[in-house]
Amino acid sequence: MSAPPKTVLTATPDEEAAIRDAVRRAEGRTVAGPEHVAGLQALLADPAVSDPIYDLPRPITFDNVALWVADSEALRQEGRCILSVSFDEAGAVGGYSRITVWPERASGELAGARRADLQNSGQGARGVAQSIAWMFEVLGLRLIGLTAAVDNIRSAKAIDAAGFKRMGEVESVRPDGATRRSLYWELTRSDWELRHRL
Repeated sequence: MSAPPKTVLTATPDEEAAIRDAVRRAEGRTVAGPEHVAGLQALLADPAVSDPIYDLPRPITFDNVALWVADSEALRQEGRCILSVSFDEAGAVGGYSRITVWPERASGELAGARRADLQNSGQGARGVAQSIAWMFEVLGLRLIGLTAAVDNIRSAKAIDAAGFKRMGEVESVRPDGATRRSLYWELTRSDWELRHRL
């Protein structure tokens, strides 16, 4: 699991319990399971998709992806993570999102990717906006933090356009212990609501 946002919030016990319950239910999401491992492996085997993402299991093998899916499901049962998949028109895995949640802090982060041939269609930006809205409205989070590699211009533009505030850089740590400097953003629910009311 990655590091929580820089800004520290404290959830009330009732708020924390509600967030955990919402994560366990994952309403409206197709939660990744064993039946999606081969599709996820095929998606992530493309370096154009996986190279910019620091928290993926490496190497991208069937067994490593299966373990990642199983670990994500165990964390979902704790109310801390949702690994979901999306599909292309033919029913193949076309993308994934992984929401990491810190219920005790009413905070989370979003990571994900779409297959290279599905990028540049505008659907990715819409998907990010929908995921952010879902994290605030359905999960009940009050803060979302995001990172992107310093040279990941496409993600940086999308994050800026979604209304996130740049908060400098952080040191991201991969599961294998390697580190990477990352750009870092935050968005509060109140700022998001204000932006979408106007």
